[in-house]
Amino acid sequence: MLTLTLRQAQAEALAAPDRRNAIPPDPDYHRRMDFGLVLPTMPDGATAEGIEAAAEAAEGLGYSTVWTTDHVLVPQTAASEYGHIYEAILALAHVGARHATLRLGTSVLVVPQRNAVVLAKELATLDALTRGRVIAGVGLGWNEVEFRNLGMGDRFHVRGAYLDETVRLWRHLWSGSREPFVGRFHEIRDFVFGPLPAQGAHLPILFGGRSPVAIRRAGRIGDWYHSSATGPDAYAPRIPIIREAAGAAGRQMPRLSARVNVRFGDFDGRFYAISGSPDAMAAEVARFESLGVEHLALAFGETDAAKVVAAAERFDREVAARSRAATQPPPAAR
Repeated sequence: MLTLTLRQAQAEALAAPDRRNAIPPDPDYHRRMDFGLVLPTMPDGATAEGIEAAAEAAEGLGYSTVWTTDHVLVPQTAASEYGHIYEAILALAHVGARHATLRLGTSVLVVPQRNAVVLAKELATLDALTRGRVIAGVGLGWNEVEFRNLGMGDRFHVRGAYLDETVRLWRHLWSGSREPFVGRFHEIRDFVFGPLPAQGAHLPILFGGRSPVAIRRAGRIGDWYHSSATGPDAYAPRIPIIREAAGAAGRQMPRLSARVNVRFGDFDGRFYAISGSPDAMAAEVARFESLGVEHLALAFGETDAAKVVAAAERFDREVAARSRAATQPPPAAR
């Protein structure tokens, strides 16, 4: 019963109303950052042992969520990053069966190169089997060759419209409705869909992307926004766009998350990473917190089981501990 209680608590937390705009008890107090771990499902060197060790470390450190990355059949020009990659949903199913307290997120599924109804079934099944722990991260994709490799070349140039319709279709199916669904890409009149997700039509849908259109889409129809390889300076201007789009659609402001690379010490790479000294790294986490970002999905750039565990433990010891200390609520007034 304890495991069931934890699962129920996780589902309730995902469905809870957003209180991000509540006034904190002290101007120097920020919500404690929630951490997740990007599983080492790629590139060359990724193994089942590394994925399992990373998930075990995440659960042991109290991280809320593990995340997978999605590519299927990339061209050789993308082979160094995505040529060797475990399938995103199946990897989460494997981890979810072993670790009963972890939420399971995709960061992110390239929806337009897949079948929307099959994806609805896969995500609903995973959510039902794991008692409501799935976060469906979705995006448009960027590699036209991969679309062609999957027989979806014609869809590449309408992928925004396909993603919009897919989200409407998912929520329709996940609600248990038997009413027909008619859209630009799908006409479904005679159907039965089950099992439903444990979270029903409220299974959270998280949107990635950095273009203005993608950012507005997150506000218009998303439950979360999820950046990738983006620092606080680049993240900040996106928030008003998301808020405005959500308000125009009559929706609550989506929750905010970020997928970030983590590199210890000096780092002069071609992408954004939380790096530097422990104090500098903790300060960067605090900058995300000050924007209202609730969750950081940490990618350590390691595939070896021992190295990814060591990196996660080091981050918790040297960086997260500083973040926790800085976000302790002030003592109650007497």
